Order: sequence, then C-alpha cells, then structure tokens
Amino acid sequence: MTQTTPAPGIGRRLWANTRALLPRRSDFTTMRRSPGRDLLAGVTVAIIALPLALGFGISSGLGAQAGLVTAIVAGFLAAVFGGSNLQVSGPTGAMTVVLVPIVAVHGPTGVLMVGMMAGLILLALAWARGGRYMRYVPAPVIEGFTLGIAVVIALQQAPFVLGLPQPEGHNVLAGAISLVVDFSADPDWTPLLIALGVAAVMLVGARWRPTLPFSLLAVAAVTLLVHLTPLSTPTIGALPTGLPAPSLSFLDPSAVGPLTSAALAVAALAALESLLSATVADGMRVDERHDPDRELFGQGVANLVAPIFGGVPATAAIARTAVNVRSGANSRLAAASHALVLAVVVLLAAPLVGMVPMAALGGVLLATAVRMVEVGSVRAMMRSTRGDAVVLVLTAVATLALDLVTAVLLGMAVTAFLALRAVARDARLNRVELSQGPSGDHGVRERALLDEHIVAYRLDGPLFFAGAHRFLLELTEVADVSVVILRMSRVSTVDATGALVLGDAIERLERRGITVLLSGVRADHTRALTSLGAVARLFERGSVFGSTPEAIDFAHGLLRERGTLGHEGTAPA
Repeated sequence: MTQTTPAPGIGRRLWANTRALLPRRSDFTTMRRSPGRDLLAGVTVAIIALPLALGFGISSGLGAQAGLVTAIVAGFLAAVFGGSNLQVSGPTGAMTVVLVPIVAVHGPTGVLMVGMMAGLILLALAWARGGRYMRYVPAPVIEGFTLGIAVVIALQQAPFVLGLPQPEGHNVLAGAISLVVDFSADPDWTPLLIALGVAAVMLVGARWRPTLPFSLLAVAAVTLLVHLTPLSTPTIGALPTGLPAPSLSFLDPSAVGPLTSAALAVAALAALESLLSATVADGMRVDERHDPDRELFGQGVANLVAPIFGGVPATAAIARTAVNVRSGANSRLAAASHALVLAVVVLLAAPLVGMVPMAALGGVLLATAVRMVEVGSVRAMMRSTRGDAVVLVLTAVATLALDLVTAVLLGMAVTAFLALRAVARDARLNRVELSQGPSGDHGVRERALLDEHIVAYRLDGPLFFAGAHRFLLELTEVADVSVVILRMSRVSTVDATGALVLGDAIERLERRGITVLLSGVRADHTRALTSLGAVARLFERGSVFGSTPEAIDFAHGLLRERGTLGHEGTAPA
C-alpha cells in the first residue's frame, strides 16, 4: 500500500511565501563589496533628501518633523526589506498630493491610521505576488499622472511662496487662486523672491553641475541671508532633537471603515511609484534587477512602522534613487546610510534646521515639480498617436481635478477601450480563392461552377465582444450560394460573445438554405464554440474539417448529390 504525501497546510504555505520575501544573505554580501562608495552615495542622497523631507512633511500637513521621521524610519526599513539594491524611499510629492485631502477630512491621526492600513495592504499584495501586475500600467498614464502631480505640487507651495496662511479646504487649485487674489491686494515680495531664487539656483545648477547639492546650498544661503539682514519671513520653527517616542495612540478601530478607501489609494500609489522607481533604477544599471514582490513587502514594512513614530506614508523616490545610482551606490548600504545620516542631522542640527525659511522650502519643491516633468518624453508621447495624447491629457487633468488613484484608473480604462477598439479593427473577414483540393482533378469548367456555388471566407484576428458583430453583418450579406466555408485557422481568440455571434450568422445562413462548413478550428477554441447550439450542430453532423481542401471536397460531394454538378464535373443537362 503506497502512502501519499499530504499537501502542505495553509500555515506552511504562508511561511514559505513570507520566507521568500525576507532579506537574504546575498543582500548583505553585496554590502561588503565597496562600502566606501556606498557610504559616500548615502551622504550625497541625504544632503539632497533633507530639504525635500522637510518640505514634503510640511506640505502633507503633519509638519517638518513628520517628513524627517518618514525619511529616517521608512527609508531605513525599505532599504533593508525592499526588493531593490539601489532604491531610496521616503516622503514624496506624489504621496503628499494624496495626503492633503485626508488631513483635511480626518486630521493628522487619520493620516497615521491610513499609513498603517496601507502598510498591511502592501504586505498582503506582496504575499499574493501582486508585484508583477504593476508593469501593465501604460506609459501615457504614467506620464499623465506625473504631469498632474507636478502641477499639484507646485500649487501646494502657494502659501509658502506668497507668505500667506494655508487656505481652508483641500482643492489646491481653488486655494491657490484665492491666495493669489489675497496677495495682489497686499503683496509682500520677500517670500516670493526667496522661493523663486532658490528654485532658479536649483534648476540652473542642475544643468551646470548635476553632482552638486544646489538645493542644500541655496537653502543654507537664504537662511543665512534672512537671519543676518532685516528681512522677515516665516521659518520652520523649533524641531525636537531625536525621534519621537513610539506610540499607537492614533489607532481607532471605528475609523477603519471610513479610512479604507483612502488606505487603498495610498497603497496603490505606494506600489505604483515604488515599482516604477525600481524599474528606472534597473534601467540605469545593467547588472541590477529588482524583485517586485519583495519591493512591495519592504514598502509594506516601512509604512507599517513609520506611523508609530509619527511618520507619513512613504514610497520610493525616483529623484533620490537616481541620485543614489549616479553617486556610485552598489548595495542597500547606501540607502540605509542615507537614513542614518538624516538621523544624525536630527540629533545634532535640529535647531539649525528649524531656522530654514518656509519660502526656501517652497522654492525647493517648486524646482522639484519642474524637474519631475520630462518635457521631451511628454512631447514625444503627445505626437505619437492621438489615443496616447488623449490618455496623457485626461490623466493629468483628472489628477488635478479629482485624485491620483481615480486619474490612474480613468486613464487605464480609456487605454483599455482604445486598445480593444484597435484590436477589433484589426479583425478581418476576407473572401479567399478556393484551392483545388487534395485530388487535384477539378477541370477548368468544374472550378468555375465551384466558384459559382461555393464561397470561402478566412477569419483573421480575434472573434470577441469588441468586434464580433461586424462578422455577423458581413457574413449575413453573403450572396445566394450553396455552401459557405469559414476558415478558422487564423482566429486568435474566441469568447462567448464571438461564439454567439458566429452561431447567429450560421443560423441565418442555414435558414436561407446555405450549408455552412468550418475548417481549421483550433483545439483551444473548440470549447467556446461548442457551448452554443448552432456551432455545436456543425460538429455533431461532421461539418467541421481539419483543413480547407477537405471542406472543399466535401462541398463538391454535396453539389453532386444535389445535382448542381454532374458526375463528371459538368453542369447537369
């Protein structure tokens, strides 16, 4: 008696999936290859990340400290547990766009709850191996929401740039317009000039010497200018030294329901932006390939823990990741050391950081918004096809008018519709010349009679819901003949709608006394076709053939039986 090995239990499978997502020995082995270069890259990224972390923390509504905490905690955990050796994570402008409405409706504690819930969703996606599906987001959608995010980030800086209080509500466009009206009534040019000056230095400096941290240099220069001259403008203010004590006081089980949609939006954005950033990093180094499921796991861990210390939801940052790669990073040590450098800054230089003018951070984020948009890429996509241009513009406008996740879903829906329409247009029903058949003994006169009484059509492409009805119209317009042969060998796919429409066409032809024969039906299409009565009857009565010559010979026999052709291949007397 043989014994069967029992299937592994659910617990064992879960552990196997979890083990595949945990850090591996090879991750730490790579850290020993060139630690000096990794540490230098980490310091470089930290210098770039410091003003961005401050700015995005303030823009999110939770303050500069929340931005720093996110860059430190989430940046370190995502580096250790993520799926890329080169990825740098922290607060980002795209995430800020999503968080501002959440703060307005649910307050700061709602953001912390949403971050933790999003972390759990990302962990579930990683366990379900969901990383592979993010690659199907079309390029026009990505370009469109990047353009929309850049505009929203720029509009969010209006209070800092104009030196005015944050307006009520979370519609950034309406808020920016109201601030411009208030500014024009009583303008104070100091904040505006500071912001534009910092942005100009960053943009010009990036073209001149891309490796120099012009953002930090510009912010430091403006801070000195403001504190050494009579200029007066709001600053960040006092920051605590060190990380906040961990706390779960924000947890509120009753808020899970109202916050679920926001958590799904944050998780979707974190997954999309992180995997996109990892793909960009792979493209910059030929020897690197990220693991999408491990990347989702790392972002899930980061977002699960960061709120405990007061951090906002995080994601991978494309700009900081690019700086990391260009600075010579080879392993996770670079991203992890960037977080540790920021922690040292918080411990030793918090009072200095608190002296930074808000307008200077507004300028940093304005420049960041401008640099997010790849003008050449957008221009090329706008010129490629009309459909790509429509999707790009629609996604960008929806990002500004609605929200990021809705914009992405809308862009993907329109892309899918356009793709289906294009595929449906590629489907063809072509009349073809009859071959002589395997016997090869048809005379000229007989072939003329065959052509008069038998017509063959070749179906090319998909027979599915988006284009099947055109087949019905074309087939039912066939002139009066005795036999119609449908060559199915080039049909790429068949769905229930396509099979139903084909069955309809067959029934209409048979009601007119026309015999329908099928040839070359693929084995994987048989089930869909035989699920319907009209096509199934053809299979049952032997009217389906492996090749078109066989169908022609069968039709030839039918015409003989009916007396349409004489026994010697001539018309009956």
